[in-house]
Amino acid sequence: MSDTADSVDRPPVVLGPGEGRVYSMGRLSAVFKADRAETDQRYSISEWWLDAHTKGPGPHSHPEDDVFYVLAGTMSVMVGTEWIEARPGAFVLVPGNMTHDFENRGPERAGLLNVSVPGNFEQHMPGIAKWFVERPLADSHI
Repeated sequence: MSDTADSVDRPPVVLGPGEGRVYSMGRLSAVFKADRAETDQRYSISEWWLDAHTKGPGPHSHPEDDVFYVLAGTMSVMVGTEWIEARPGAFVLVPGNMTHDFENRGPERAGLLNVSVPGNFEQHMPGIAKWFVERPLADSHI
């Protein structure tokens, strides 16, 4: 190893399956693996899991780029005005300020890995989680 590798200011992050900062939101959950402090605010990485026939956040946009990688199930991902049926291994890059959404229209639980650049997303999670929890159950079903 070089001296540069030994002088890193941030420690590595090693997490097992399901580990991280968990936000349970009724029919969906998010697990933040790394964000702000862990990435020096460069990006955030989280898993999003939706039960069968569950709506996501609804169409929205924000300045950060969003990268989605489907882990399990089939996730419907809206990019602009187009819906894409994304199966495990599918990759979707949504540029900042573009309208997007995701939901699980299928009969089994589905999950995706999300990378948001830059990494300031988690600071919004308490309010986002509250919104999902307070959303009427009927509004979360597809």
